[in-house]
Amino acid sequence: MGAERVTVVLNPAAGRGQAARRRPELDAALREAASRAGVREYEVLATAGPGDGERQAARAVAAGATVVAAAGGDGTMGEVVNGIAGTAASLAVLPLGTGNDFARCIGVGLDVRRAAATLFGGRRRAVDLGRAQARWFANVAGCGLDAAVAERVNRGYRRLRGTAAYVAALGETLLHYRAASLRVEVDGSAMELRALLCSVANTVSYGGGMRIAPDARVDDGLLDVCLLAEVGFVEFAAAFPRVYRGTHTTHPRVHMLRGRAIRVESDRPLPVLVDGEVVGRTPLVCSVAHAAIEVMVPADGG
Repeated sequence: MGAERVTVVLNPAAGRGQAARRRPELDAALREAASRAGVREYEVLATAGPGDGERQAARAVAAGATVVAAAGGDGTMGEVVNGIAGTAASLAVLPLGTGNDFARCIGVGLDVRRAAATLFGGRRRAVDLGRAQARWFANVAGCGLDAAVAERVNRGYRRLRGTAAYVAALGETLLHYRAASLRVEVDGSAMELRALLCSVANTVSYGGGMRIAPDARVDDGLLDVCLLAEVGFVEFAAAFPRVYRGTHTTHPRVHMLRGRAIRVESDRPLPVLVDGEVVGRTPLVCSVAHAAIEVMVPADGG
């Protein structure tokens, strides 16, 4: 990989500050992996606030970067994707955030040393990207309850992160959240229902391991849609653990769809989630771009 030009875009605020606290660990992992791969130079750019990851990534590509790594969580990854989509640059992921679901999806996992080794010594794999609300997403977009939970998670929990943070936010959000009437159109076929959420998935999981679309494939040119119809609190609480195993899809209140173009309209404005960040309100309009970006995956799999 000696001819590559590598830029790492680091979000110090990712994981509610854990990325900044783990900077020495990250630097050591990068130095070790670069040395083993024979890479003498690379740069690490820290973001200064929301949206800066996209700007830093775009500037890096304009300056000649051939690989841009997102050091943070799925939100950071989403910003970097939007900075490099449509260019020849490849994406890499260094998991330092709350959920890190995309890192799991591509086989990197949560080990920063393995991720650094993949950055400098992995192989390229072409994957799909989704498009929602004029933004690219690699993981999951959606509207309703999950987006409301993400808003609460992003406001922060002092001692919680990952799965624990999402579960705590879900419990608080359910106390006042109510279902909405949705019209969901997938490749021209429509259905109407009262629902708690609609997730549009390019990959299997989000929210720190919730396998919302267990049959999704990141390279099949399709998006998987999970609709959760209106259900009572007790029934929801009893069935919720199934999402971590991906067995919720057989529940009678869950509808799974698949297609290339999705539009969701609602009877009231619902928050829209795109790769862990809330980016507006419904209607949600999604499409898929097949093999739209190359991602660095472990040489031994992914």
